[in-house]
Amino acid sequence: MTSAPSSPASPRSPQSVCRPQPLALYIHWPFCRSKCPYCDFNSHVRESIDEDRWRRALVAELGHYAAETAGRPIASIFFGGGTPSLMAPETVTSVLERVRGLWPVAAEVEITLEANPNSVEAERFGALAAAGINRVSLGIQALDEHALKFLGRAHGLAEAYGAIELARRSFGRFSFDLIYGRPGQSVEAWERELAHAIGLAGEHLSVYQLTIEPGTAFATAHARGDFVMPDEETEAALYESTGALLESVGLPAYEISNHARPGAECRHNLAYWRYRDYVGVGPGAHGRLSIGNEKVATRQRRVPETWLAAVESKGHGTEERFALDQEARRAELVMMGLRLVEGIPRERFESELGLSVETALDHGRLRPLIDGGFLSLDAERLAATAAGRQRLNALLSALLG
Repeated sequence: MTSAPSSPASPRSPQSVCRPQPLALYIHWPFCRSKCPYCDFNSHVRESIDEDRWRRALVAELGHYAAETAGRPIASIFFGGGTPSLMAPETVTSVLERVRGLWPVAAEVEITLEANPNSVEAERFGALAAAGINRVSLGIQALDEHALKFLGRAHGLAEAYGAIELARRSFGRFSFDLIYGRPGQSVEAWERELAHAIGLAGEHLSVYQLTIEPGTAFATAHARGDFVMPDEETEAALYESTGALLESVGLPAYEISNHARPGAECRHNLAYWRYRDYVGVGPGAHGRLSIGNEKVATRQRRVPETWLAAVESKGHGTEERFALDQEARRAELVMMGLRLVEGIPRERFESELGLSVETALDHGRLRPLIDGGFLSLDAERLAATAAGRQRLNALLSALLG
């Protein structure tokens, strides 16, 4: 692997100031009971798992990354996957105990775990809460039996309702995901489903428009003509009606696909979108760390068995590690930050790049997007407008080239 060259240190760079900055911590559990046809995440199905080995390996890799981030407080922890609700609660306990032994942990730390609503996994909610999980994100995906079958989900509506109620009782905070823009779905049908979801939701709801990702079972089926996706006009109407309905009930969007009551946003995901530092542990996990004047990118080995063997032999499963150059940092800052309704504060450009917005971005690209109503730029921040967020991929392509 060849490391990307680092940009020259800027006198305005915050990395030159020796001040512990908070960290977000991501822990990847790669296993699922089955692979959903729309999913392109690093998830794997295995007949059996030696959980003792996995517990030891996760704990070991935590120690590897703690060695270079000592003293930095952990502000949020996120168990993602895969399906981390398949982990034994004892594994969660061991991991969290190790985290607290390695880093200072903020008193108000957010600890999220992704979970499926299958009844077997939901039965673990009480034990997971006792282990230290204080926020759960449920993969409900639809409140329609036919849609659940189409999406390849292993649960039905009764289990979904039961899991939501159990999550409400077990955890201080909970959220659940829905997927819309499904084949044949009308705006009216989606609004009815979403209204039903609002009645079940707490302070946070994630709503994702279905996309056909390369390499998935849906990509093969769609290419074969097994189903037809909604046209662009319908997709736009679905997106707009989603935002309007959730805004009207006090769940405004704070990110393209995430809605929350003010103050109830997912703090961990905000760390990504605000381009803060985070440690990634487990197969395929990514990280971003400010070390000295550099922003270092890390990626762990993707295949579970390969990662496990690497950790057991040398204490970590890192496959890639390199310093991002200024161009890469600029692109990541913009791509992540424009997902947020709040946009990117000017001080982030200054602190991350040592440049003003106007210097960091080509005026010839920036000005037409502002004049066209897709971006806004004022004394405080650069942000995508509602029209810009709806067309974010095209906006980023036009802005960054």
